[in-house]
Amino acid sequence: MHLLGLDVGNTRLKWGIYARAQRNAELLAGGAMLLEEVDQLGRVLAAQPRTERVIGCAVAGSVVTARVCAELAALGLRCNWIAAQAEQCGVRNSYAVPSLLGADRWAAQLGARQRVPDRAAMVISVGTAVTVDCLSRDGVFIGGIVLPGFGLMLRALEMGTAGLRVPEGDIVEFPTNTSDALMTGGALAISGAARQMHARLQAREPGEVVVLLTGGAAPKLRDALGLPHQHVEHLVFEGLLCIAAQQPRPHTQRHQST
Repeated sequence: MHLLGLDVGNTRLKWGIYARAQRNAELLAGGAMLLEEVDQLGRVLAAQPRTERVIGCAVAGSVVTARVCAELAALGLRCNWIAAQAEQCGVRNSYAVPSLLGADRWAAQLGARQRVPDRAAMVISVGTAVTVDCLSRDGVFIGGIVLPGFGLMLRALEMGTAGLRVPEGDIVEFPTNTSDALMTGGALAISGAARQMHARLQAREPGEVVVLLTGGAAPKLRDALGLPHQHVEHLVFEGLLCIAAQQPRPHTQRHQST
């Protein structure tokens, strides 16, 4: 039974079709689109392997989510949208109100737990916003931080200054132009926050802390992070697969039209 996973973020919708609802399932097809292009989702999915189940997380708001649901409905599909739980897939949630944790952050924690079930982990997700979330060795989501991503930082500087509207630069050791200064400054701000959280988690947890780097803008941070890490492209989907594997199969299978 093929499974479609959806991750509807603040800027883009990511999708992946898996051979089945279980960890390490084969990714048959995947892609991403800007939220402005969501009305093309049905056309894109109709050309892919047929799916019978859909599971997703969404942080983009009710309007965008409704548009996604309409695209799925046209294919005879309905999405099971997840929310953070008090406990799921071996992870316990420390939020006072568990459901207030972003669904994508929760799914990433579940994915991290499947990858490193016996060690503490720190998940750095680099997108429109950056999140740095900490998972204890015994499977407790301890907490995390949220800070602006590269684009938000640059736009904030553009809005607050008169002379910083420049092309995107590179991350270099000693910037000698404004474009590189902005990009390097953003990378060091994010990596500095991540290293502080890593030090806190390392002081709290015995043994190795595994750092997992994910998100669409993760490649921008890899060289500046200053921490040994694994780059995991589909960590949110790995968490969604774990949730789907624990749920009963639907009695009525829905198929895409061809």
